[in-house]
Amino acid sequence: MFALSSEKLELLSASHTTREIKQQPELWKETYQIYSDKHKEIEEFLIGITQKHTRIRIILTGAGTSAYVGETITPYLKEKVDEQKWEVHSIPTTSLVSNPYQYFKKDIPTLLISFARSGNSPESLAAVQIAEQIISDLYQITITCASEGKLAQRAKNSQNNLLLLMPERSNDKGFAMTGSFSCMTLMALLIFDTLSAEEKGKIVQQACRMGESVVERESAIQQIIDKDYERIIYLGSGSLEGLSREAQLKVLELTAGEVATAYDSPLGFRHGPKSFVNERTLIFVFISNHPYTRQYDLDIVEELRADNIAAYIGSIEVDGKMNGDGDKFIFPSEGSILPDAYLVLPYIMVGQTISLLASIKAGNQPDTPSPTGTVNRVVQGVTIYDFEN
Repeated sequence: MFALSSEKLELLSASHTTREIKQQPELWKETYQIYSDKHKEIEEFLIGITQKHTRIRIILTGAGTSAYVGETITPYLKEKVDEQKWEVHSIPTTSLVSNPYQYFKKDIPTLLISFARSGNSPESLAAVQIAEQIISDLYQITITCASEGKLAQRAKNSQNNLLLLMPERSNDKGFAMTGSFSCMTLMALLIFDTLSAEEKGKIVQQACRMGESVVERESAIQQIIDKDYERIIYLGSGSLEGLSREAQLKVLELTAGEVATAYDSPLGFRHGPKSFVNERTLIFVFISNHPYTRQYDLDIVEELRADNIAAYIGSIEVDGKMNGDGDKFIFPSEGSILPDAYLVLPYIMVGQTISLLASIKAGNQPDTPSPTGTVNRVVQGVTIYDFEN
């Protein structure tokens, strides 16, 4: 797909999705530059909050894939930030809007971080409005890909709302969120990670090289998709569990439900969900770079292979002291170990490529995968009801 002419991609209705997966390493460099340019403003904004309050609740929110940004990075942020000052939660807008009284507290200072591709989803707008209605000391960071979107417009000229616009090309034109997911993920990590600017820069460069190698090795992924399957499962620990949820959604979206999907953690998978595995199942395990967690990830790979049921069991991993046996999509270590939250960037490119190729195999159109209009690029049909304190 990545080597096809624009004419052939147009015939497959796959030009937007293919290009948007492929260009992500370029967008990550642009995202890092945006962060560098805004670094002082970001620091001053956060320091201003901590000077007013001894402890602040952070709520990472969004709808669908945008919610999975928060779900993916929360484990890493909990590890890195001072939780005597910052209390980190990931709560989708779809939960905040229907049950705001369970999450928003009037007297708890809150930093609401909204992730959004378009910024026009009704739940995303309602979550902000209800938060402003309930919380006395509310601060916001709006991370979005569309400068003309309603969330971005609301954030402009607001003293307590820091607007961070992602690279223009991250506002995906295809149905599925690809570059928007990875760019917003990277920006949030850069904001709250305690690593030095130099260390962050090196991590981004390494992630870019890894992402570029995914494009170069599309044929290896195609060989897997050529197998006979009806189900795809993703497994991962910590930040990679959130990634697993996003990866399986991409398959579900781009195949319009023709391929059944599931996700879980390697330890959680044994507690019932493992019954989903049959002889027409592809299983992908995202392997952690942390040596302790890696043991559990490799254990489930070994167990699944011993079961000898699934059509394919493969690990997606970085070359390390412990590696799985059997099928794997492996990245060179380059002598440094990326934290799992940053591994999400090249790892999701593998998942997105799997989804793209699975969509084509299913006879679907990746750019417009829902011919019936059951789901839309920006969700429709949501009624927002007035909330009274």
